[in-house]
Amino acid sequence: MFSIVSRSAAFCQFWEPAPSTGSRLPTSPRSSPRLAAAGKRRETIRKCVKYVAAVLDECGLDPNPARAKSIRLPHEEHEELVPPTAEHVEAVYRLLALSYRLPLLWLDWSGARVASVDTLTVGDYDERDRRVRLRASATKTRAALWVELPDVLADALEATLPPREDRDGSARLFPGVSADRLRTAIARACRAAGVPVFSPHDLRHRRISLLHRQGRSWAEIARFVGQRKLSITADTYTHVLSDGAEIDYASVLP
Repeated sequence: MFSIVSRSAAFCQFWEPAPSTGSRLPTSPRSSPRLAAAGKRRETIRKCVKYVAAVLDECGLDPNPARAKSIRLPHEEHEELVPPTAEHVEAVYRLLALSYRLPLLWLDWSGARVASVDTLTVGDYDERDRRVRLRASATKTRAALWVELPDVLADALEATLPPREDRDGSARLFPGVSADRLRTAIARACRAAGVPVFSPHDLRHRRISLLHRQGRSWAEIARFVGQRKLSITADTYTHVLSDGAEIDYASVLP
């Protein structure tokens, strides 16, 4: 509650006083534009209004002015997505430390969120069917899903695991690697390779755009990457610029 109150108070200075009480509440349609003019992004404003609404709900204020229909979020143009090309990803792969290479290819193939690098365990790998389980807590849809691996990637993953009888199911699938370190390593490798800097999340964009170019339906794509809203997926990725090329995993893996 303290974090909600403090964050709400920090933004209330931008809001118009309510005519009847003089209190600073988001009752004016001009409140949102004033926040936007102060340099606040649409998502920041949305969260701000949500936090204030929660505080006022807790105070028992009814009707809650922070939930007024007159509050409008500013329009914000979406930044055009330009995922990394296969050539760029391969160039970065070759400059990464060995421990980071397999996680990079995992993200490229699966389109999973980078947090999966931290949360996947040995027990999440199904060796018989050569697939990896993303638990519900790691997907945007909050539904578990399986990601089938190509044989060459499954072979590389299995080569890092101890013998079956010695495996600890709770051990991390990518030991010694964290999402933050991987993100930093990728950015450094991009600069060293002279290619546009991309993030692990850009690999998710790349996978979704590749699946679209391969003719997969939006429903299939949403299931594959654990995307929650089909309409957002379609609107976002229909015009994404992509080279359409897959990485030749066989050529880059030892």
